[in-house]
Amino acid sequence: MQTPSILRLVVGAILLTLSIRAIAQQPPAAPDRPLDAATRNRVIDELLKQIDRIYVYPEVAKQMEAAIRARQAKKEYDGITSGQELARVLTDHLRRICKTDHLNVEYFPAGIPYDSEKPPVAADVERFREAGRRRNYQYKRVERLDGGVGLLQVDGFYPEEWAQDTIVASMAFLANSDAIILDLRNNHGGAAAMLLATYFFDEATHLTDQYTREKNTTRQYWTYPIVPGKKLADKDLYILTSQETVSAPEALAIDMQAVKRATIVGEATRGGALPTTIYRITDHFSAAIPFARTGGPGDKTDRVEGGVKPDVVVPADQALITAHLMALKKAVKRHSDDPELAASLQRTIAEKEKELEAIKSRKAPPATP
Repeated sequence: MQTPSILRLVVGAILLTLSIRAIAQQPPAAPDRPLDAATRNRVIDELLKQIDRIYVYPEVAKQMEAAIRARQAKKEYDGITSGQELARVLTDHLRRICKTDHLNVEYFPAGIPYDSEKPPVAADVERFREAGRRRNYQYKRVERLDGGVGLLQVDGFYPEEWAQDTIVASMAFLANSDAIILDLRNNHGGAAAMLLATYFFDEATHLTDQYTREKNTTRQYWTYPIVPGKKLADKDLYILTSQETVSAPEALAIDMQAVKRATIVGEATRGGALPTTIYRITDHFSAAIPFARTGGPGDKTDRVEGGVKPDVVVPADQALITAHLMALKKAVKRHSDDPELAASLQRTIAEKEKELEAIKSRKAPPATP
């Protein structure tokens, strides 16, 4: 059974999916209903009302309202008669203040094709779940690399209740590895990954909190005390990130980094982990508005909204081999009492260093004459 918070994440994900699908399914030349002054002002008024009520940072909500009202007073919006153009301009103007691409205004010429104030119908939930199953819930790759290092690539986080069997099977495969690399470079978000995180702790650990502005409540998130199979708490963990890593994987990476359970390798992430859902503004306009923030115990601001700062900064295409080398070098020290194994690891290190140099040389600019 899903908890209310998990259900809200599922609902939000489905609504975002439906929004994207609805936009994509609109005819290329969908008629753009002309806006008169009354309609334009109503859109702005209702949008700012929702932002003031919901947006996670009330002081930023006030700043956004002041900025839009100032532009309105200067009649900057008076010449906009296109719904699509108004949505684009409002999104741009709001983002200049809030600094997050999670806030977004959308326009639907034919009308919003779903009710964002109600949970999706069972058929939509089932279609969303089936889409996840066909994608193996975005668990793309589980592999044993040279030198006994385990690799798990996850490109998205579906609700763990759905992906549990896949997660458990992946952890069982990795259980005999010397170290683990978790590849989140192509992960664009989804639900929380608490089950996955739990495998890397011996006991229940307080990872993060979520503050919801509208209800003025804070919920603690702890890893689970028990999980199926064997835990990997004694394994060194490396998490790979890139500029494409956004939302839930950012939260996981920085939570694991904050409690010193993982080494982050790769690029600084984009910054966008505010929990967000879609709200109806009018019959033709909707807005994705961040309603909560996440952070460690005692944090007053969202600790990942500015992006994750890796412990080891390298280009995304060098992150995997860099983490692999780090794990191998630690393994050599760990197995110093086994000369044969240590020598084998050293040979693997030499091979991987050559591969890394080859990658770097392909990116090197041509020499100046």
